[in-house]
Amino acid sequence: MFIPSATDAPASTVSAAVSYTPPPTAEPVRHMLFGSPGAVRTTIQTLHKRGYADPNDWSQPISTGRPNEVMAILTKRVRLE
Repeated sequence: MFIPSATDAPASTVSAAVSYTPPPTAEPVRHMLFGSPGAVRTTIQTLHKRGYADPNDWSQPISTGRPNEVMAILTKRVRLE
């Protein structure tokens, strides 16, 4: 059953307080490994075992022009807290 409201009744001015939390910010961080091909590969595998980065996220080894030295690069987004 509909009951009409009183005429000239004041409108409610109460509003729900909404808290806004901005999304976490992430920034890119670039990691560079330099060393022999074996040392770079082992370091990438160690970081993977510790849950830091997947081996496929790293670049292919790039020659630095120095004997027996390569470089691998990883760009990872790190969330700021």
